[in-house]
Amino acid sequence: MKYKEYKTILSKKNNMNIYRGCTHGCIYCDSRSEVYGMTYTFENIEVKTNSVELLEKELSKKREKCMITTGAMSDPYIPLENELKNTRKCLEIIEKHGFGVSILTKSDLVLRDIDILKRINQKSKCVVQMTLTTYDEELCKILEPNVCTTQRRFEVLLEMHKAGIPTVVWLTPILPFINDNEENILGILDYCKQAKITGLLTFGMGMTLRYGNREYYYQKLEQHFPSLKKGYMRKYGSSYGIKSPNNQKLTRIIKQFCKDNNIIYGGKEVFEFCTLFPEQNQQLTLFDGDQYEVPQATNKRENR
Repeated sequence: MKYKEYKTILSKKNNMNIYRGCTHGCIYCDSRSEVYGMTYTFENIEVKTNSVELLEKELSKKREKCMITTGAMSDPYIPLENELKNTRKCLEIIEKHGFGVSILTKSDLVLRDIDILKRINQKSKCVVQMTLTTYDEELCKILEPNVCTTQRRFEVLLEMHKAGIPTVVWLTPILPFINDNEENILGILDYCKQAKITGLLTFGMGMTLRYGNREYYYQKLEQHFPSLKKGYMRKYGSSYGIKSPNNQKLTRIIKQFCKDNNIIYGGKEVFEFCTLFPEQNQQLTLFDGDQYEVPQATNKRENR
């Protein structure tokens, strides 16, 4: 574990990462890529020691309320959060200043803070985003070894729905020849239906591989799926974005599911839902002349 003071905590788009690095151990994690400047072991967590103070300072200066997003690069609910409670402290500041929050996580530790999340959602807006990639529990333990399994994350989604907090599922990444099959996708979609999620996000049926995470992923393929590594290298070479051979079929299934169940689908639509503060929604209503009702959004755009 490392400690470091930072000059800012919020990006220009109001995203924050309270920690750097992660201990979930997901074999496919793009955040390991060297492009993000991870010059040390990814599991050696860097704690931003002044993150809470920085957030207080930056939110107190903002003239307009907005959504604060977290979880894009580092899960805000890594096990270390259980001890440090920096994410909880930041949520308290967000609530205090009347901002909204959108959280992306794989951890059931988010349930610890459901009291604050409910209050934020009542005052402004809260969205909990959960990554689900693998319906099979044993396979999940291989692909995402140090975090709660998919079934437990489904239970988290159920609890969020009971609390009135809208949820979004990230059905990504889908690893070619591993979890890119219809049985897996239908199992996850059934969880989504039961949990009554608001939105679903994919980036096509595939994954990303670039310097930093490619080497780690191939190492794990050799360990758990030894017959696959040569096939990957032969088919995909050094490509950054790789698609499953089942991409079109599985994408059609997902799009039809979202249409049938009135679930927001598509990168633009889902990100808009997660990042627009309620007052901004009202402004859209004034300009568009129609009421902005997110659950009824259409699925007109392809996922990126």
